[in-house]
Amino acid sequence: MKMQWSLILGLLFALLTAVFAVINVDPVSVNLLFSTVSMPLILLIIGCTLLGGIIVGSYGIYRQYRLQREVKALSAKLVQYQELYGDLNTTNLTGESSVAQESATQKDYESNTDDLSAPSDELGKDKL
Repeated sequence: MKMQWSLILGLLFALLTAVFAVINVDPVSVNLLFSTVSMPLILLIIGCTLLGGIIVGSYGIYRQYRLQREVKALSAKLVQYQELYGDLNTTNLTGESSVAQESATQKDYESNTDDLSAPSDELGKDKL
């Protein structure tokens, strides 16, 4: 859904830029530090918009490449830890506990509550 909204906003921005560029067709002089060029304002607006899009797109591609590299490194580290320590089978990647651990935890809880109830009964008998 986020991608659809980004596409819609991008198309809306492109439409507004095109309308703005078509309205401004007068020639302007542009100082390029070493020379001055006269060109229609529509070409300058569209050129700057395209240049900005290329810069933003290049940064997005670079960021995506960097994140993929980080994911590969972390995946390799995960495989290394799994080989080193074995599969502990405590929690899978979705965060759900395994059935074996849940039953072991339940048994530990029941045994701990049984241990706690026995001394309290004895203490109650001692007071009588």
